[in-house]
Order: sequence, then C-alpha cells, then structure tokens
Amino acid sequence: MGLFKESGTDEMDENAKLTEGAILKNLMLFALPMMAGNFLQQIYNIADTLIVGRFISSDALAAVGSAYTLMTFLTSLIIGLCMGSGAIFSKWYGAGRIEDMKQDIKLSFYFIGTVTVLIYLLVFWGTDTILHLLSVPEDIYFLMRKYVKIIFIGIGFTFLYNFFAYLLRSIGNSVVPLYFLAISSIVNIILDLYFVISLNRGIAGAAEATVLSQGIAGIGITVYTLKKRPDLMKTKTKFQWNKMTVIIKNDVFTGMQQSVMNLGILMIQGLVNSFGTTVMAAFAAAVKIDTLAYMPAQEFGNAYSLFISQNFGAKKKERIKEGTKIAVFVSFLFCLFISVIILIFASPLMKLFVEAKETAIILEGVKYLRIEGAFYFGIGCLFLLYGYYRAIQKAEMSLILTIISLGTRVLLSYLIAPNTMLGVTAIWWSIPIGWILADIVGILCYKNSHF
Repeated sequence: MGLFKESGTDEMDENAKLTEGAILKNLMLFALPMMAGNFLQQIYNIADTLIVGRFISSDALAAVGSAYTLMTFLTSLIIGLCMGSGAIFSKWYGAGRIEDMKQDIKLSFYFIGTVTVLIYLLVFWGTDTILHLLSVPEDIYFLMRKYVKIIFIGIGFTFLYNFFAYLLRSIGNSVVPLYFLAISSIVNIILDLYFVISLNRGIAGAAEATVLSQGIAGIGITVYTLKKRPDLMKTKTKFQWNKMTVIIKNDVFTGMQQSVMNLGILMIQGLVNSFGTTVMAAFAAAVKIDTLAYMPAQEFGNAYSLFISQNFGAKKKERIKEGTKIAVFVSFLFCLFISVIILIFASPLMKLFVEAKETAIILEGVKYLRIEGAFYFGIGCLFLLYGYYRAIQKAEMSLILTIISLGTRVLLSYLIAPNTMLGVTAIWWSIPIGWILADIVGILCYKNSHF
C-alpha cells in the first residue's frame, strides 16, 4: 500500500475547495488571507520595536529585539504543534473522513494544551537562567527581564489562536483568522501608544499592550469557533491511544522543526549579543524587516502545505504535481521582487526603526539586509519544501532540512565570527548558505520520492 489510503464516506461541506477548481486561483485566494494574517501578526512586534526605539531608548530597543528572538523560539514549538495538527485535519477533510477529523481535533487540543502548561512552568521558573544563557549584557538585563516576565503571559493566547486558526484553515477557511488578527493588531498599536507615551509605562507598557492584544485574538477565535462550528469539537468516540500516537508523532516532528529553527536563531542571538549593544540593536531592527520581507513566502508555503494535505487525503496525485509546479513559480517571482525592494531601500527601512543619528546601528543593519535580501529565493524554496513534507506526513524530513539549514548557520557563525576579521559579517553570510544547502538536499529527496 502506498502513502495514499482509502478515504471514508463521511459527507464533506462547502469549505472543501482546495481539491477542485483552478489551482492557481484557489491557492492564491486561500493564501492571501494567510499572508495578510502573518503580516498583521508581525505588527505586534514591529509596533513594539518602533515605539520602543523612538520613545524609550536604544537600550530598550536592544532588549525588546533580544526578547523577540526568545519569544519566537518559545512559541514556535506551540505553533509547530498546531501546524502539524492542521496537516492531519486537512488530510481527513480532503478524504471526507470527518469523524476521524473530529477525534483528532479533540486529542490534539488536549495534547498541545498540556505542552503549553509545561512551557509556562519552564519560563516562569527559569527566567534568569534563560537570560544568562543568552549572554544578555548587564546594561539591559533588567530591562529585558521586566519585558519578558510580562510577555510570557501571552503564550497561552498564542496556543488558542494558532490551534483554532489552523483548524479553520484546514477546512478551507483562511479569512476568519485574519479578522481576529486585524482587530488585535489595531488594538495593539493603540495600546502601545497609550501605555508608552501617555502613561509613560516604558518597556512594561509595550509588553502589556502586546499581551492584551494577543488575548483578543486567542480568546476571540476560540469563542467564534466554539459558537459557529461546535460540530467540529463533538465526537462520541472514546480516547484512542493509536490515534494519539499518530498525532504526537506528526505534531512533535513539526514542532521540533519549528523549535529547532528558532533554537538556531536563538543561538545566533546569543552570539550577536556578544558583539555589544550596537550590533544587538541593528540585528533587532533588521530582523523585523527581514522577517516581514519573506513572511508572504512563508505563509504561501503554509497555504501550499494545506493544499497538498487536502489533495493527499483525496488521493489526487496529478493535482499535487501541478500545484507544486505553480507554487514554485509563484514563490520564485515573489522572492525576486522582494529582494529588489530590500536591496534598494535597506537604509530607509532601517531609519523607520532607528533615529538617523544612530549611524553605526543603521550601517550594520543595512549590511545584514543586503546580504539576506540577495538570497530570498533560498528561503522561499525551503518554505515550500517544509510544507510539502509536512503535508504528506513526512514531517521528519522537514526537521532534517531545518537541522541542515540551522546547523550550517550556527556552525559557520561560531567558527568564523569570533575568530576572523569578518566578525559579525560572518553571521550574516552563514544564513543564506544554510538555506541553499538545505534546498539542495530537499529537492534531491523530492525528486526521489514516490506516492
């Protein structure tokens, strides 16, 4: 028996639209709200960075930037688990096996919820240990500690939002998650300005604004889903260890892929911190721009993954092949366009986050952006490979590619940056080198894969 299994006979509803119709049109209509949603999600952190950098201090900017990398790592495991579950839900949905889908929704919620509680216990008891491991300089240590102690509260909201967002996306609804992010992003900006400028609450106010906004998105989408689609959460089937084992395996590999990716970034953050506050501040601002620049390619990869999942469940092999060709073409064109934008406007973009008089910070940030920006096609291809392997229930392959990409980045950075004249520039170059090596391995494995 191949990877495709016999589908059930449960009736599907009107949301199952990725298994039929024009591929490019449906894929783009599905992907665009996800791109917009991720863009708004980045607004959380960008609003903090802009307001903190402009209205508090460069030390506060460095603290928030370093905290962003830490929080990205901590929440990446939860997001990865939700992403893995979403691939399973989407597969059952495409196959028409709705009862199987309902059972897995319930089991996944319990599993990921438990992991979220464990993360809470880890971060609140181990804050100081984590900050010391990150080599946070003494001059910003207490600023960062104050910020992360508040930001950590939002981890539970991250779980709620992403679980229900991936659930809705798995049945073809990528618009509702966008609505809740739009509302929370607007609230975040308003509260940031009010807490930091009007109430003069400093870095704590920026953190409080973000957590409250995350709460709106997380609780809002939970209430919506339970009220509008209560059927998805109801099943009479008792707990089944065999189904839980499948969920844990797929989710853990996807979660590990996301967390390993961000662990590598966190290790890079620790090395960046050793170069001082100026480089930290440059990295903090440049990473925001960089993340925002390739974010649409990342979300397009996630949309492509759900497209593959549904068609994988429906056993539509030719549609998968055709969809893959289209996705590669679209992703390449976008990455080419955004690379040109970043290469031309790197300096003005840095000045959005940093005052013009901070010339050293701006120059270092521009150097980072121009090196990364020249190779966005590499990360675009990698996002498609992650999504493809996750969708066909080979999440372990996504993990392997991540280890290759991040392992290369970390190894080159730690070997070259502290020991040669290249210094921090070696860190910037190690990132695209890692992308391209992982792409080569992923493409070779794709060509040898069979359904």
